Formats: sequence, C-alpha cells, structure tokens
Amino acid sequence: MGIQDFQTFLDSNCVAGGAVTVDLLKIARQVIQRQRNRLNKAQSLQSPLLRLVLDAECCLDRLYGGYFSDWACGGQWNRMLQFLAILIQATELSGVDLVVFFNGCNEAPRRSEWIQQQLQMRNKVNNVLKHIATKGTPPPKIWWTPPVCLRTSLRMALRHLKVSVMCSMDDHHQEVIAYCRENNFNGLVADDGEYAAFDPPRYFSSEQLKLTYKGSLDTKEYLMSEVNKSLGVSAERSCILAALLGNYILTEQELTDFYKRLNINITGPNKTNIDQSIKIIAAFVKDLPSICKDVVAQKVFGSLTDPRCSKLYQSVQYYINGTKEGFLHYKTSKPNKACKPEAKKPVVNKQSSAETAVIDGNCTMGTSRFASETAESERESLDAYNQATANAKAAPQIVIEPPGLQSQVDGDNAKTEDDQHAAEPTVNGTHNNLLSSSSSGSSSSATSPSHVTTEQPKTSEKPISIPTTVPEVMRTASERHQKGLMSPHIYQILATGEIKLPVLLEDENNCEFPSIHVIYRPVRQMVYAILFNLHHQIFMATKNKEKGDHEKIEVPDIVIKEWIWSKTNPYQSPELIKAEQIGWGVPTIQRLWFGTGIEDKRRRLRGFLTCMKSDTSLMLNISYVPQHLLVMSCVLRYIMSFSDKIKILRRQELDAFIVQAFSPDLMNPQYLQDLQLPLVTFRGVQLATLFMAGVETALLANDACGAPIPWLMCCPWLFFDGKLFHHTLARAAVAKNLLELCGGHIDRVVKVERMRKAITEGFNPVYARPPQPPITPNIIPGFRPLPLTSNGLPVSCALNDNQSRARINRPGNILPRELIRRSVPSRGGQLEIAGVVVGQWGANYGQPGRIQGHQPLQGHLRGRFPPQLQIVDALVPLPRLNARMFQSRGGNNSIATRGKKTQMKATSKKKSAVKKNQENDTKKDSKNRDNTDDEVNADAFSKLSVKDVNAKEKTAGSNQQTDSVVNGGSKPQEKGQGDASLNASQTVKEN
Repeated sequence: MGIQDFQTFLDSNCVAGGAVTVDLLKIARQVIQRQRNRLNKAQSLQSPLLRLVLDAECCLDRLYGGYFSDWACGGQWNRMLQFLAILIQATELSGVDLVVFFNGCNEAPRRSEWIQQQLQMRNKVNNVLKHIATKGTPPPKIWWTPPVCLRTSLRMALRHLKVSVMCSMDDHHQEVIAYCRENNFNGLVADDGEYAAFDPPRYFSSEQLKLTYKGSLDTKEYLMSEVNKSLGVSAERSCILAALLGNYILTEQELTDFYKRLNINITGPNKTNIDQSIKIIAAFVKDLPSICKDVVAQKVFGSLTDPRCSKLYQSVQYYINGTKEGFLHYKTSKPNKACKPEAKKPVVNKQSSAETAVIDGNCTMGTSRFASETAESERESLDAYNQATANAKAAPQIVIEPPGLQSQVDGDNAKTEDDQHAAEPTVNGTHNNLLSSSSSGSSSSATSPSHVTTEQPKTSEKPISIPTTVPEVMRTASERHQKGLMSPHIYQILATGEIKLPVLLEDENNCEFPSIHVIYRPVRQMVYAILFNLHHQIFMATKNKEKGDHEKIEVPDIVIKEWIWSKTNPYQSPELIKAEQIGWGVPTIQRLWFGTGIEDKRRRLRGFLTCMKSDTSLMLNISYVPQHLLVMSCVLRYIMSFSDKIKILRRQELDAFIVQAFSPDLMNPQYLQDLQLPLVTFRGVQLATLFMAGVETALLANDACGAPIPWLMCCPWLFFDGKLFHHTLARAAVAKNLLELCGGHIDRVVKVERMRKAITEGFNPVYARPPQPPITPNIIPGFRPLPLTSNGLPVSCALNDNQSRARINRPGNILPRELIRRSVPSRGGQLEIAGVVVGQWGANYGQPGRIQGHQPLQGHLRGRFPPQLQIVDALVPLPRLNARMFQSRGGNNSIATRGKKTQMKATSKKKSAVKKNQENDTKKDSKNRDNTDDEVNADAFSKLSVKDVNAKEKTAGSNQQTDSVVNGGSKPQEKGQGDASLNASQTVKEN
C-alpha cells in the first residue's frame, strides 16, 4: 500500500465515472465562452483564460516529447524544443494559461522516498546499458529514464518560449497546491496520489497528456466527487483515508498491524489487490464513529500511548493543509509579489521601482537580477542567438523587452532590508516563508508543516555547520530559485548545505574512468568556495594575524553534504566534501553578483573559466570559440585535462563532439527525426552522459559566478544533439581524415581545427587508447578452448596424427578462426602442408615487459592478423574445400576426380610426406578409398610432385615468401601432377 496506489486506483477505472477523457483545448474554449457571456462588452476585451498548474515532475517524458527511441543517446534538445513550441502555441491559441512547476526542494524528510526512486532508476539504467551492449539498439520505452540535464533544459526551453516557470523551495506538493488555490487557478495537471487527496479544483492527468494531429490536447480528468461518493467517504474523511494508505510520515511498514486486522496483505505472492485494499480501508474510515483524532488513533493502533499516534496526527494534518479549507494554514509567500514594490521596504532607487521590467515572462526586478543581466547584454545575447539559429527550421523567436534600470545594491542596504523582510530566509540558511499564518482554535494536532515536526530518520550523519550568508545574497538566491532562473543547487547549498545528485546513465563497472559525479566534483568544490567567500575569509584571518589583533578570526571549514550513489555507499550516508580555493583573489559573492564595474565583469568570467579549467586566451577568442559554443568548449577542455593518469576521450571522439556542433543538421529537427542510427554504441551513450553532466555542472558554476555567460548562450540545443553525435561518432570511426568527416567542407574543417586548438591550448593532449577487447570464448555457445603449447599452438597440433584429428573434430572443440589466429610463435617460423611451405612470418617479440607467448590482437577480432603473419589458415582444421576455389598448378594436368572424397593423413616429417606423395601417384586410379570418422575430408585437393616439393624447399630456405595459390599469390611456373589423394601434414618450422 501507499498513497501512490491511490493514483493507480484512479487510473484503473474501478469507479464508474471517476475518470473521463477530455480535451483541454476544448474546455478552454468553453470556459472563455461562458465567461464572455457573463461579462459586459468592456470587460470582455480582457481575454479570460483556462489557468492550469502543471507539475513537471509528473510528466518529464511528456514535456520531452514522448518516448521516442533515441533518448538514451544523450538527449535530442532541438526536437524537444520543437515539440514544446507546438504545444505552447496550441495552448495559447485556445486560451490556456500554463504555469509549470519544478521540484527544487531538498526535502530531507522525504529522503527515503527519493533514495528508493533512485535505486529503481538504477535498475532501469542497468537494463538499458545491458540492452545497448548486447543488441546495439535503442532501449524500449518501459525503461525510459530522464536524459541528463533534462530539467535544466526544460526550464530554459520554457523560459525561451515565455512560459511562466516556478520552482518549489521546501515542500513541493504543498507549494504546488497552495499556488493553485492562492491564484485562483482552474485546475491542476499532475499524476500523484497526494494531489488527489488534496482535492484540487479540477484534477487532470499528466501521464495521459497527448497533443494530437487533430489539434486537441487529450487527457483524463479525475472527478474526485464521484470517487468519494463511490467509496462512501466524505470530503472531511478523505484526509484520514489518505493518511491510512501510508506516506513518508506514517509509512506502510508502520501500518502493517492495522492492515493485518483488516485482512490486507501488502507483501508476498498473495498480495491483496490495490482496488480491493483501498475499498476495505475506505469502508473502515466510513464506519468510524467520529473523525476526532483520538478516536481515529484508538481505532487504528488500539492505544493512545502508541508512538505512532503522533505521526498519524501529522499525516492527517498534512493533507488537511492542502485542502481548500486548510491551505490557508500552509500559505506560501506569493512569488509574483516580487513584481510589486512593498510599502515597508526602503526604496533604493525610485526610478527602478517605478519602471518595472518583465523579461521572459518572469518579474526580474530588484534583487532577482544579476548585475550581468543588463539591457545591452540581453540584446547582444539575443543577436548572437539569432545568428546561431539562423539555419533553424521553424524555430520560435525570442522577444525580450528592454529592462528598466537596475537597482544598485550594496551590503549596507541589504542589512536594512533584511530586518524588515520577515518572509525571507534568515542568515543561517533556514527559511520561514511557508507559514504566513497559523491555525487557531484547533486541537493539539500539528498545524505547521508536517515535515517540521516529523522526526528525522536515524542516520549516522555528522552535524555540520555552514557559514552565514549575506541577507541580500540569500534573498536573490531565493527569488531566482522560485522563478526558475537559476540552478536549484545554488539555493540548496546556501540554505541547507547539502545537495542530492541523482543516478546517471552510466556503467557502475566502468574501469576506463571514475564515476561522472566524481569527475566533476572539483568544479563543485570551487563553487562551494565562491558561494561562501572562502578566499575572503582566509584573507581577513591572515590580515588580522599580521596586525597582531587579539580578536582571532577562525576560518570555518566549509563542508557540503553530497548524496551520491556508489558501491561502497549506496545512499546510506552523504559524502562530506570540503570546499577548495579557486586559486586567485576571487571577490566576494556580493561583488560577483551585484558589481557593475568593468573589473567585476572580468572577474565573473574569470571565476567561471577557472572552475572549468579553461582560463586561456583562445577560449575567449570568438574566431576560435563562438560565443554559443563557449560552454561546450569548457566542458570538453575540462574532460581532456581532468587527470594526467586518466585519459577519457580519444581523438576521433573529440572531433565528433566538435563536428556535430558545427553541423548544419544540428538545427534541423526534421532531419534528426528521420535520421536512422544503424548502431547505438555503449561508449557513445557513456560519453553523451558525461558531456551533458558537464554542461549541467558548468551552468551551476555560471550561476554561482553571477551568470557571466548569458542564459541564451547556454542552451544545449545550440551545440549538442545525442542522435547526431552518435551518427557523427560512427562516421569518425571510418573516416580517413577530418575533411571526409566534415563532408568535404573545408570551411568547417577550419572551424573544427581552431576550436580543437582552443580546447587543447596550454597542455599536450594525450588521448585515450582504444581498449584491448578481452577474448572471451564464452561468447560462442558450446565452445571450449583448447590448451596451448609453449609456442602458442593448440595442443592438438603437437599430438600424433589420429589424436590430433580426433580432438579437433570432437563436438564442442571447433575453434573459430578469429580466436586461433591470435596465437603465433614469437620467434617467427613457417607453415608447411604436405612438405610445401605455404606461409611464413617473422619474429613477434610483443610489447616490452610482457610474457612471450600469448599476445592478444589489438582492436576488433574480425579480420585481424598479426603484423608479421601472412597466412595461418592451416592452423584451422581443413573444411570441405571446393576445387573451384583453387587454381590448378599444371597447364596440361587438370582435375580428373573432381567431387570424389580423398583421404588425408598428417605426418610430422617431410620425407614421409614426399614418400606418401609418390605412393599416391602410383595408386592414382585406386578406388578403395575408405573414409574414417576421425579423418578430415576434402574435395579434390591438388597434388604436388617431388620436383615441386624440392623447388619449394629451396625457395623456403632463402626466407622468401612462397607464391601459393592459397596465399593468393601468382601462379608458380612449376607444373603440378594430376589430382589424387594427398596426406597433408601440418608442421611448423621455427627460424
């Protein structure tokens, strides 16, 4: 059981009329028509809308564009942008106003839920990678996982399309429903059982949201009144029903005794059906004599002294706080109030407060603006964006209204404003803006948010303390966080000192490079130092020490908790990560965010480049690195210079990243949709995940430094597409040179060369080597490898004649040619068949420091030969040969007995082989040729005369390659004898 099972119950159509299929666009037109009929002509000029709140966390796949098959390649961002543009255009034309909510909360009480979700995600990731490694095709949609950087890309795309974006701060579900009720929205689009318990004005399914070609936006509407009527539960008792289903406050395990008394089995093979379980619990709630908390607790647990009673009270109150009558007790501060100047606030700049500016649909005046976000920088970035997307097909245009004058903010004014801003976060990082009013006259049940009074889960975490933050910085981070203008990790770091890093699409057993989160940890460590002014604190402590002041200033240890999954620590406890200095005199966070001088602009950009290890001259040269490719170049340079011991990228892989960024097909979603990938490679998926995780980390560093790179220049669809990257990577593996990879366009080659030079400036690039594929015989069903002798040959070749052929032909011991070819004598030698040298090779000493003998080949096994080896086909048991494959050695002598089976016997001495040839010549017309089961048969194999053998011996003695028909050489001048049976001997002579 669980509260999410209530959503499953709604989707199962167990309640007649509980869920109906609707068209949101049609509903919007009906709402507009009804409102216009009630309003007079003057008021009808204001177009009434159907206002809906959309929880993005419930429909990430829908907003991405659906389950199209190439999501595992790293994300198709231009296609996602095209889908969102069509969706937003359809809603705007029909009169639907959307506000999209993202989860930006840390939510420590829900950490166990988040960990469980990540473990389930990890199982999906393992299945996806296994599928790609074995089949090389896109994984099925049942394993769909959000591509890396999806939430960040969605926020930027919606901002691009001028859609209102919000980000929750403390409790996601409560803030979404409170925003919906406070602003009189018509409904909620989500897919979560907790929203169903809140009984929103209208509840639509985000999972069933589909934009059709008919111009309709179909989904399901859940009629909660019909559901409660069918269950026999009144609206007042629905919160008790939701609490008894189990949630993060009162878990299912704590309700096991209650379920057993109702004959509900929640585990095992005889698990009770969800529909039946909910109906049984609903009947129990219906029969309660009273909804008083003590009566309910007595009926559920049997005693009021049970410690679970307090959790039951909190759980019920949590759902009451989301209802229409109880949401005022959990009222959040309206984010849109930031647009209006408050009367109690001192006006820093009267002109700026009067001329409010709206950028991208969000109010960004006052403290929610960075100093880098000026009118001039917005226009320049818009021009650069339009130039970069000039070849885009049907790309929506961005219109930015000129912002007003930015208010000048300093530390002194920030202190005075903080004293009069009670609803904002306090200095120590905790905030109290979720309870603007408290309930009065109620019983002793909790009226505050349930997570405030809920006991924290018992863990072995060490208590840490983070330094205080300047109030103005905290206010700016809070407002930008609420409006989705900044990475959510910034506010989480400043407020709570911890972040949660989700599971990525990476192989946990990857030995080529460490975990992706570990790779970008140095960047985050420098971000922590910037946010908490580590350099300034060390500077002040050193200065006071030199002056000899008695007041000793201690430099605090800045330690941030990072929740990262690993084999040794699967989310059991957070990793304590210490901040690291950036390496130069970085200014304080106030100067980085609010400084307006020229030097402040330079320091902002230098701080970002230092975090990404990209503080070089060519990186800022737009002729080498265009502005919209700066983030990409910094990420690739960081990967290339990550460690001297660990090399990640290969030369062709680096070229593939750069070439696809300059490809004109990058801005063509239709071409990318029609593009077919012959193979989805395992390494390509890993590299795409690594790169996009680097992009998200780079955006975190950019926000921490005051956004020196405009957000328009950070959009991923300007420089990357996962499907095009895989296509380019496959071409790079077979292309002869960079010109061929660029399609013969020399101008594109110049751009790629320049950008590569900027990426590798200042260090000698050492690329990763292609891995040596392990020779695993288990890939061949029923294969059992033969033991090898000291010279690398199978043991069967060193046995006597009958044992050799019997062992080779035994079922299960047939060696593939690719596996046998890997073993050749290290000192060189020659190969003879029937006394004739048909192949020879030089010495193969292998690599220094390696044991002589078995030397695996480099690269793929198929079609590879050792460098000195001309032919090793004789090492393989001779198959049934077709005489047409070979040329006759004699001009007058032709094959006489074609198609007849001949007997072949292998000997180890040349003299015996010659003697056998002579005897077979005299018995040319013999018909008594018996075939035994342990002999290798061949069709009409050419015979060689003694003269031919002697001639071949002389040729072999001079260490010259023999021209053999088997070797594919030219015809020899000697004339062979007629066809008869040969006894072929396979011997190896070592030079």
